[in-house]
Amino acid sequence: MNIDEIQQKATETGVEMHSLMTELYPICRSITGNGVRETLRVIKKSVPMEIHEVPTGTKVFDWTVPKEWNINDAYIVCPNGKKIAEFKKSNIHVLNYSIPMRKKMKFSELMEHLFTLPQHPDWIPYLTSYYKDNWGFCISHREYEKLVKEDNGANADYEVVIDSELKDGSLTYGELYIRGENEDEILISTYLCHPSLCNDNLSGVVLAVELAKQIIALGGKHKFSYRIIFIPETIGAITWLSLNEGRIKNIKHGLVATCCGDSGKMTYKKSRKGDATIDKAVEKILVDSGEPHEIVDFFPSGSDERQFCSPAFDMPVGSLMRTMYGKFPEYHTSADNLDFVKPEALANTFACYLRTLNILENNVTYINQNPKCEPQLGRRGLYRMIGGQKDGGNKDAIDELAVFWVLNQSDGSNSLLDIACKSGIKFEQIRLAADALRDAGLLKEKN
Repeated sequence: MNIDEIQQKATETGVEMHSLMTELYPICRSITGNGVRETLRVIKKSVPMEIHEVPTGTKVFDWTVPKEWNINDAYIVCPNGKKIAEFKKSNIHVLNYSIPMRKKMKFSELMEHLFTLPQHPDWIPYLTSYYKDNWGFCISHREYEKLVKEDNGANADYEVVIDSELKDGSLTYGELYIRGENEDEILISTYLCHPSLCNDNLSGVVLAVELAKQIIALGGKHKFSYRIIFIPETIGAITWLSLNEGRIKNIKHGLVATCCGDSGKMTYKKSRKGDATIDKAVEKILVDSGEPHEIVDFFPSGSDERQFCSPAFDMPVGSLMRTMYGKFPEYHTSADNLDFVKPEALANTFACYLRTLNILENNVTYINQNPKCEPQLGRRGLYRMIGGQKDGGNKDAIDELAVFWVLNQSDGSNSLLDIACKSGIKFEQIRLAADALRDAGLLKEKN
């Protein structure tokens, strides 16, 4: 990956990502069901992934793949004949995984199954009941207050309709493997179980699609192999890990893509290890960006990083996002919509991912072949390549201080990323200096 092309690629794809998000937005997704399949079919038009079906009842560690849930329609008919909480107007009106229901009832019974957000009276909450049989409707608190006022003890009947189905089926996920020059892998994981919610997490889905397209376009000219998975959150990660224990040893770095499109600052949640190469790489690109950011230590809740980082696996997987899940008011509400996610924010996050992958692809450990004092650079033609403080016109000039840092630290124990972190010099400048020194025969890659 050419670092000079990264920002340009990001800018070009920001609008494309938002366009794909717009196409996926109306689909009702859950942890299982046809909404997941439809989403994966749309994605497969862009990237040649494999779609897997894992049958209901499959044992995956301490869990079992649940029954498959699908829904056709849902609504409430008020005593005056007006329909409210219509699934076809917003698929988050229905408590996700609601059991089938067709019944007339009084408001006193109905109100036990209505969910609102009093603090945001015009928003609809998003709620689920995956592992406990329940049913319900999510409506704005303003609508709820209107119902209370209209009912006013009238003891009239409300008709509840939830045309859903829970039956034996399967859990569906998508997986794309892109072969590199060696079998060591970088894992990109994102979850696609949420319905019409954009930042959490269609933003992660569309970013993973664009990453896949960029990597495929390299035609195999990359060091690492890449595994990109589109899975239901929690149960999907557990299922994937259960079915792929033999492959986990190949995964050297990983990121969970979520909450990639809001206007907040970049946030990185470290892996459980805390000092893995992926942790150092992301922190380096965020520091070097000069933009506001936050680095958060690992904690055992949140998204699928908690599965990848569970004690038996302890994989080097962090999560690179913008505002962390649960930290923005729009989280799990109808306000997490297409207007909330900005193409320019998607582009910026995409650039951060590409810069991180660029570091991982180019992070090499060298051994200085002339370690007794500084080598004479002039007779090797290196001085004419070095840009001094007054040399602002040569974009290809290598940084003199970077040259000396690389020479001094290349004793076989420090990678280029280690040197960049120690020196405070941008990784790309360290890499350019190392390339020049290697070409001059002063560095040899450690086996």
